[in-house]
Amino acid sequence: MQYGEKLDEARFIESIQYAYSQGIRTFVTADVYGYGESDSLLGQALKDFPRDSYSLVGAIGHDFYKGERQGNKGFPRFTNPTLRGEEEYASYLREAAEKSLERLGTTHFDLIFLHNPDRRGYRSPIVWEGMKTLKTSGLTQLLGVAPGPANGFVLDLIGLFEDYGNLIDWAMVIFSPFEPWPAKYYLKAAEKHNVKIMTRVVDFGGIFFDDVKPGHQFARMDHRTYRPAGWVEEGVAKLEKIRPYATKHGLTMFQLAAVWNLSHPAVHSVVPTIIQEIGENARPMKSKIDELAALEKLPVREILSPEEVSAMETIGDNTGCMELKGGNAHFQDEVADSWPLDDKLIDIARRWGVDPVKDLGYRHG
Repeated sequence: MQYGEKLDEARFIESIQYAYSQGIRTFVTADVYGYGESDSLLGQALKDFPRDSYSLVGAIGHDFYKGERQGNKGFPRFTNPTLRGEEEYASYLREAAEKSLERLGTTHFDLIFLHNPDRRGYRSPIVWEGMKTLKTSGLTQLLGVAPGPANGFVLDLIGLFEDYGNLIDWAMVIFSPFEPWPAKYYLKAAEKHNVKIMTRVVDFGGIFFDDVKPGHQFARMDHRTYRPAGWVEEGVAKLEKIRPYATKHGLTMFQLAAVWNLSHPAVHSVVPTIIQEIGENARPMKSKIDELAALEKLPVREILSPEEVSAMETIGDNTGCMELKGGNAHFQDEVADSWPLDDKLIDIARRWGVDPVKDLGYRHG
């Protein structure tokens, strides 16, 4: 993703091994990252550790084997009808999982996500039967969904939990004190259907690690440059407003963000993006790993009061800050990551008390 300073293979592997030595024992990869290189490097880093001493999380769904990259949109989803029909969904899922495991040098995942599904991926019983087969065949112990790449998919996720909650153990979503919207609309649905939530980007693009400041130097192709202008300045200003909560509880700013996430009953795991930022004042990446590892020793669900959780959400409120992906009233055409509302999504919105325009709309366009 070109985040921060580029790490060579040796430094990447060293960082993973350092995280393991500090007690971090869950590692997340996706087959499409580096066209399989993420899997291979992670496998090298973990090869000398007992397989039952850590949890391995994978993600499959972008077909970089047969598909062609579509610029910033990445590779097509495996359910794209130009690549294959429904009768080949299950075989693709198995092949993708097996190839990922081969690169990782192991026999099974603890959890595997369906990565950035399109509308077919959310709704197709054939897709979810194929995912179930990965579990029954021993390639994974647990199943999940990781929507994206951008934020949204509210009504789609609620519908997915309702239809396939008996198969889905985890969902990985974007959520942080500065991005409580729109995840807050489906956390209760996740609770109801016993789907555990893993939250990514809890660090809010590095803001919570306290070394991304106004005037920060980003690499030319850093994905954070796609964020709206002024997001760093706005994020740092909000950071100062909530800093007293970190001071009160003896937490770093990142730890405060993680604790805030984990104060929500549906949230069971946080996955920050650990970046070696560019510049003389950038923190060593290992210090960020130390902050993450220290969370294991804290009573994370007991630190913040409900009033503090609510106050921080008010400060970080991002409602309407962007055009959400997935099913949305603003879209007229269907593409890989967005599609118009239909009767099913409208019914879900009605039953869950969500106004697709007022609650999920882009307010600043």
